[in-house]
Amino acid sequence: MRTDQRIWQYFQQHRVASIVAAHVAVVGIVGLLLLGNLGMNIFGAFAQSPCSSGDQTYVVVSGDTLGAIASRYKTTWQKLASYNHIQNPNLIYVNEKVCIPGGSQASSSPPPVKGTGNYFPYGHTWWANERYHQLHGIYVPWTTNSDAWAWTARAHDFHWRVSSSPTVGAIVNLQPWVQGAYGLGHVAVVERVLSNGDVIASNMNWGAYYWKVVDVEFAPGPGVTFITY
Repeated sequence: MRTDQRIWQYFQQHRVASIVAAHVAVVGIVGLLLLGNLGMNIFGAFAQSPCSSGDQTYVVVSGDTLGAIASRYKTTWQKLASYNHIQNPNLIYVNEKVCIPGGSQASSSPPPVKGTGNYFPYGHTWWANERYHQLHGIYVPWTTNSDAWAWTARAHDFHWRVSSSPTVGAIVNLQPWVQGAYGLGHVAVVERVLSNGDVIASNMNWGAYYWKVVDVEFAPGPGVTFITY
């Protein structure tokens, strides 16, 4: 083989290797950046410093947005994001603690709205509304866009109280695929709070006989909220 051909083959082989190495390097850098951002978001949610003296602490529940929290405390989401070092204001987590700067006061929100009847189809949404009315004399006011998973957001819309802590008589709302709920979520009513913090809730559409009312034990945690008037 001629010398010039060998030289040409040498450069061709090294050129291919260089291109492959460059692509690997680019993919590696992009991966590190993505992992870095993800890690910072997760770390920011679960490894927070305590709030300063004089601040208020708000614990995020399902359905919250930073803007809604800011409005409640008469501030802006920009200030809360900056004060809490939240890199992505559109990404907050259930049970994340948001520090409210001292001096911010919760606004007086409109009173909760009462419903006028039970307009849900017979099943677990019907039962949760009916049982709540039996216990408190109040129906929930939301009747549209109200699959079980959406009840927490609807409760916020109608100024009902949403909490991560259970009370007897509260509506328990499970998000899809949480603790046995199916893809549309589930709602029931707390009948008892156990010493371990779990609840016994009365349900319809749970188990083989959808029309029967059954008691089921649920545990507070991610994807679980408690709704009261």
